Amino acid sequence: MIQVVRMAKSTGVLLLLALAAIMPNSSAADAVDKLNRFFDQVETFSAEFEQVVLDENLNRIEESTGHMWIARPGRFRWDYEPPLEQQIVSDGERVWVYDVELEQVTVQGLGDAVGRTPAILLAGRGDLEDNYRIEDRGLHGQVEWVALVPKRDDGNFSEIQLGFEGESFRLLQLADQLDQITRIVFSGNEVNPQLEPTLFDFTPPPGVDVIDDSF
Repeated sequence: MIQVVRMAKSTGVLLLLALAAIMPNSSAADAVDKLNRFFDQVETFSAEFEQVVLDENLNRIEESTGHMWIARPGRFRWDYEPPLEQQIVSDGERVWVYDVELEQVTVQGLGDAVGRTPAILLAGRGDLEDNYRIEDRGLHGQVEWVALVPKRDDGNFSEIQLGFEGESFRLLQLADQLDQITRIVFSGNEVNPQLEPTLFDFTPPPGVDVIDDSF
């Protein structure tokens, strides 16, 4: 899941670990450099995504698709397509999670949602070493992997893996505290596109229940 509460759908973002042989560690060292460039040089980002949630036995329990946008620092939007229609939007101060089927919106302060959704991680500016132990996982097939292991265990995830193909951020894999895995594959990536600020505004639709925990 990439979502704050129902991360199974949103985390929530993949790797199809049927990737080929592990390459020498000397080439894999580039993965950390690519991770740093992604956080240091990318101001805005958009992509289509396909997301799969696997249980502890690696059985598929949920699949979804959608589009995501990031504008650093702290703004993002993840739109999930039907039948699991959902929107997760941050204006840099608050995070809205709108579940269309439930007709419910949950609101949290951005700081309160940190550690509960990787969307916040991806929209951040870096400083990863403050919150994560960074581990180079090497080159598998054509994908270079970096793992972020949280230094605190009060979040939703025991590990977050980012995969880079060439210079492009392609894959995100999340292991949660319930041994479920969320895999997200990105395509149609756009780096530093011009995004309208209103993209990250959110107004709850009329008639929906709003649970506001942002105070």
